[in-house]
Amino acid sequence: MWKTILRRLLVLIPQVAVLSLLVFILASFMPGDALTGKIDPNVSPERLEELREKWGFYDPWYVKYGRWVTDALSGDLGESTSYKIPVTELIGNRAANTFWLSLLTLGITYIIGISFGVISGRFNGKPVDKAISFYTFLALAMPSIVLGVINIYFFSLKLNWFPMGGTVNVGMQPGTLSYFLSRIHHMLLPAITGGVLYPVGVIQILKSEIVDYKISDFVMTARSKGVPEKTIYTRHILRNAFLPTAANLGYDIAFLLGGSIFIERIFSYPGMGNLFLDSILRRDYAVVNALIILFAVLTVLGTLISDIIMSAVDPRIRIK
Repeated sequence: MWKTILRRLLVLIPQVAVLSLLVFILASFMPGDALTGKIDPNVSPERLEELREKWGFYDPWYVKYGRWVTDALSGDLGESTSYKIPVTELIGNRAANTFWLSLLTLGITYIIGISFGVISGRFNGKPVDKAISFYTFLALAMPSIVLGVINIYFFSLKLNWFPMGGTVNVGMQPGTLSYFLSRIHHMLLPAITGGVLYPVGVIQILKSEIVDYKISDFVMTARSKGVPEKTIYTRHILRNAFLPTAANLGYDIAFLLGGSIFIERIFSYPGMGNLFLDSILRRDYAVVNALIILFAVLTVLGTLISDIIMSAVDPRIRIK
């Protein structure tokens, strides 16, 4: 297992290097720069050209890439041209918000997904299964933007149950119970929005596995021997059916930590996904490049987590 983890981490290095190179090449062909759109009567064109020369906007892409790699290896990812603070500090502040929102969303997703998947698989073809299937089709077709707007309209504007955006009420002191409860209150509506839409894959995979294992040979043998149905489901069917679900857990973690971009955007939640969109619109390439690299690392780590979970759930599996 440790050899596998080390091998994956070593493979991560060239993958990130190639991805960062591609990102820089593509960014060099994008029109405009961080100063685009800042032209007004108070800033002369000569001053803008002076700033472009100072910040190295006219340097070849390979020069800028080499400078970025050298600084990144020393822990310096540059400075955000929009927020005027170091990129590491900016991403660090947003990463904490995304982490807690992702954790809450993941919990809701798997509570709904596992519950509905087990019920749908066990009562396949029954009215409850048809109701769950209708829910999955509706959730699959529903864009997160639409559901987010509907939730804001009803639960924030009409009922006033949840705030429309942000992370905490103004004036709260960090470390207090009221501050913690306010953070949870602000996260609930975006987490529920994502948690209602994202379980579709979990439900469908779990249902399919349960239906297949219900008619498998070893299950039929257990029934012929008089094994109780509850024992068959818990020890034979569910234990094997959970393997694909466990395998997808790492990918779901990486996806959510990468930032549910549209969810964060709709609810004005200051996470990494919202920061990513803002940085693209403002042409803040230092932040964009750093976030893309971070998302790539999270994807590879998600694959590694899935492999570890798979081997932990079923010791018969050996990663080669």
